[in-house]
Amino acid sequence: MTEDTHTTHDAEDDPRNRDILIYVNGALKHRDAAMVSVYDSGFLLGDGMWEGMRLCNGRWAFFEEHMDRFFEACKAVALDPGTDRAGLLEALTMTAQANGMTHDVHCRLMLTRGVKVKPFQHPSLSRSGPTLVIIMEHSKPVDRLAERGIRLATVPQVRGLPMSQDAKYNSHSKLNCVIACLQAEQAGADEALMLDPHGFVNTTNACNFFIVRRGEVWTSTGDYCMNGVTRAKVIELCRANGIPVREKNFSLVETYGAEEAFLTGTFGAQTPVAEIDGRQIGSGGAGPVTRQIRALYKAAVEVDTRG
Repeated sequence: MTEDTHTTHDAEDDPRNRDILIYVNGALKHRDAAMVSVYDSGFLLGDGMWEGMRLCNGRWAFFEEHMDRFFEACKAVALDPGTDRAGLLEALTMTAQANGMTHDVHCRLMLTRGVKVKPFQHPSLSRSGPTLVIIMEHSKPVDRLAERGIRLATVPQVRGLPMSQDAKYNSHSKLNCVIACLQAEQAGADEALMLDPHGFVNTTNACNFFIVRRGEVWTSTGDYCMNGVTRAKVIELCRANGIPVREKNFSLVETYGAEEAFLTGTFGAQTPVAEIDGRQIGSGGAGPVTRQIRALYKAAVEVDTRG
């Protein structure tokens, strides 16, 4: 990665993160001492689920939606969290308080099937219960991406069919996305634009993807994309505020001709796209519809976290 390369997770450097405490199965440990076993199923196989969340005004933004996604994914792969959402909230609160965190905080909550008795695949070899890790960082997105945006490159790696590895899982198995990211980097872009198995535009390697054409907001059908909480909120906000929005198949031709494009994700909220495959999109930065949606989303977060 060069100095000119950016990602949707670029954050301002915060020296407080050098001494954060990380939650590991009920204990808080300095980041340099926070460890899991090499026999852990997450390390061995990527067998686990995770959630990314934002702490704003002392509360977790859209907490119930994140928990709905997390517990649904765990149930689908027979992964017992060993607690309920109240228990997870208690662990999150414990970690935030120990670190003195209340605002502009990003959390990665990770649950694996736990430590195995032998380094092999079968889930029955995980017999000691799940491993729960919570990493929180003081994390504010860099200002330069809010207007300038990022560069995407369409890559050969696709978002696959649900019966191969369903993108609805926020799973630790991210190799598909890592390969896409590497392909984009090799093409001189910041992140990858991934197609679905039929060649329609789908997501990036890290975020969901939207375009604006003739005042309409378009995103994929949702059949192959990540089950994004921010994506769902953007669609909901568009419908509630008279912004035409469509979930549909669309091609690269239509994408190149868009007036605006932006990405959605828990960390960056709405990140504008400057160019795709060397073609400038609209003005090459945040357009009026992107700015309007960003303002609506920011207001929704305020309402949700201030109660």
